[in-house]
Amino acid sequence: MRVLPVPVREDNYAYLLVDESSNKAAAVDPYDVPKIADAANKLGVQIVAALTTHHHFDHSGGNQDFAAKYPDATIFGGSDKVSALSKLVKDQDELLLGDNTHIRCLATPCHTQDSICYYVTDKAKPTQPGGVFTGDTLFIGGSGRFFEGTGDEMNRALKYLGTLPDSTIVYNGHEYTAGNLAFAKSVDPANPAVARLETIVKANKITTGLTTIGDEKEWNVFMRLTSDAVKSATAATADTPESTIMDTLRDQKNNFRG
Repeated sequence: MRVLPVPVREDNYAYLLVDESSNKAAAVDPYDVPKIADAANKLGVQIVAALTTHHHFDHSGGNQDFAAKYPDATIFGGSDKVSALSKLVKDQDELLLGDNTHIRCLATPCHTQDSICYYVTDKAKPTQPGGVFTGDTLFIGGSGRFFEGTGDEMNRALKYLGTLPDSTIVYNGHEYTAGNLAFAKSVDPANPAVARLETIVKANKITTGLTTIGDEKEWNVFMRLTSDAVKSATAATADTPESTIMDTLRDQKNNFRG
């Protein structure tokens, strides 16, 4: 199993997920089909599917062009709002790409109600860390906005992703890491994990694929709602529900100009 990030638009990521033994590939959120096709040609792989994380245009807006170029490919997604959808998936559905690449669908409604994250592992390489395509639900050091959901739903979604093995590599939907880092430093400045994230940001223009779910548990303030730093920043008490802390934290991030 191999994952290749394909930057598109100003800050989006599409991806190629490659099953190495069969040379078959799935495109994740293939907004820019010519870029995806060029990347596939350079790798010498056959695109057989698209995995759509949610219906927003910057993620599913290339699906019509994708369907025209790859008419035999299956386009997976979480609702009929996904452009050119050919196969609806739901939580815990399982797919197989090529010979060995296993895909498990994780429903994470909040940013949109049809948000699906895709957890991928290589059956032929059980010691290889898995990966998760998180769309706009989980970002490195941050979370997506709650356009169609609530703080409680995002809390549940991030906790759900947190049940994946700590070694799981995060492949998110946007390059927002520098902004998320700045916010994390304002909330949790003494956290050594946040300092470690800063080192990664300074050294890498592209940060997707460099960090893990375990890292997120250490530095992502949206996954650390019960930490003293987050409770202090949100003026939470021992009785404040996590959903309220999440809502307050998201409002603070939305208004952050640091």
